[in-house]
Amino acid sequence: MHNRRRFRVYSTAADILILTLSFILMTWLKPAGMKEYIPSHTPFFIVLALLWVVVSLLNGKIGSGRIVSLRTLFYYVITSNLVATSIAALLMYAFRDEGYSRTVVFGTALTATLIELIGGAIWISFNKAALQAIDLPPMTERDMVARSHPDSSNGMTADPALTGKLMQGCPPERAEALSSMVSKAEGSALSVVSTTDLFNIQNLAPGDYTCIINLKPMNSLRGIDAFFDAVNVRLTGDGIFICCVETKEQRARRLRSYLTAPVYYLVLPLDFLIRRVIPRLRITRGLWQFFTDGANPPLSRAEALGRLCRAGFSIKQEKFAGNMLCIKAQRRSAPLSANGNGYGMIIALPRVGKNGKVFNVFKLRTMHPYSEFIQDYVYDLHDLEEGGKMKHDFRVTTWGRFCRRIWLDELPMTVNLFMGDMKIVGVRPLSSHYFNLYSEELRLRRINYKPGLLPPYYADMPVGLEAIQMSEKRYLDAYDQKPTATDIRYFFKGILNIIFRNARSN
Repeated sequence: MHNRRRFRVYSTAADILILTLSFILMTWLKPAGMKEYIPSHTPFFIVLALLWVVVSLLNGKIGSGRIVSLRTLFYYVITSNLVATSIAALLMYAFRDEGYSRTVVFGTALTATLIELIGGAIWISFNKAALQAIDLPPMTERDMVARSHPDSSNGMTADPALTGKLMQGCPPERAEALSSMVSKAEGSALSVVSTTDLFNIQNLAPGDYTCIINLKPMNSLRGIDAFFDAVNVRLTGDGIFICCVETKEQRARRLRSYLTAPVYYLVLPLDFLIRRVIPRLRITRGLWQFFTDGANPPLSRAEALGRLCRAGFSIKQEKFAGNMLCIKAQRRSAPLSANGNGYGMIIALPRVGKNGKVFNVFKLRTMHPYSEFIQDYVYDLHDLEEGGKMKHDFRVTTWGRFCRRIWLDELPMTVNLFMGDMKIVGVRPLSSHYFNLYSEELRLRRINYKPGLLPPYYADMPVGLEAIQMSEKRYLDAYDQKPTATDIRYFFKGILNIIFRNARSN
């Protein structure tokens, strides 16, 4: 631990030195010289230097052990420096400080970034052998599904007759996978459809079917929520709905299989813009509806499962067949409200507050849409990691992981602070599912206090759910004795752990 802290201090000092040398170089290159530009641009440099170090510490660029390859080097250096420079530029604009030289302002950031990339590449070349052991690749969707559903057949074999019937509307591999998901009892009153139209589902008799299989992928459905709601009504009390979806990860995998690497990397951003961004933005959503007749764009695995759970289903099985994820869902209730679920950047999450009152916590969206409906499913699959977060949480987007590292996702919660629902230091605001994982004693006690923006976890850094509960008990015991002193002590200890011990969300 001592060596790690020392390395963090050294890397922070090196970062400041590189930025200072870059600033001096940019002022020296100006015609009026350093004598003119250093005094006038020092306020800008101080602000940029502070932001440079803070963002680097929060994002993990400095001394956290995350930079283990050229890919991670470019990611952490570029994202950290870009965010710090952007915030500095916004502050300059907000205070109307337009007298600064753009060459000095942006040249300093660009030069420092280039030096860090070159120096980092050299450092990695000397340390790569030792670091390769911890540069583990992330789990793919297929890895996760195989791990969470190891016995994909659940002891059932595909019915040859049903497989032959399904092959009339889908490839053999998918037909066999779908058939193996249906037991004899579940298929006693079976309906197989291949439709994207709600009308065809509404023509089925309500409550008459033990199992409905739709061969058309989710991606092609029009009005997907209404479609699933109609399927729910047509099933018996615990009926089965089996469907398939091409997730966005599998779509990228399919594109890569028949495109050369240069073409793939040219096509992928355009594909993301057209099929993922345009259908989500309010100003362009109408265009997507017009040209596709309302069909859904590529869905993430989290959104596909979340939409099913929102419609009153529980996920029983997942299995890949080619590039399609086949899903078996069982009816458990009537459809739930979508809670105005959209694709906006700010979301309101229901959390248990003081006196047991449920209030909305505002956050920057870091998860795929509809992720809140599968929290219990993810927990049942993977349990919790050391910090109390879900393990292998595929609901979090790539952009969301970055926002969580530098706490951007927490900024909208300041609105809850001003509304009086939360305070600065306090127990973590929990969802109903997470709240019910706590002991009854602690549940009854913690609702007597306002939740906080900075929970005790960041001061104690406990490992595991039991330790997290003990951490909150210690905080509440101390708070009952000395409220103000306790909050001040926990605040500064938490901030120090966030900066120097990498205590933050994943």
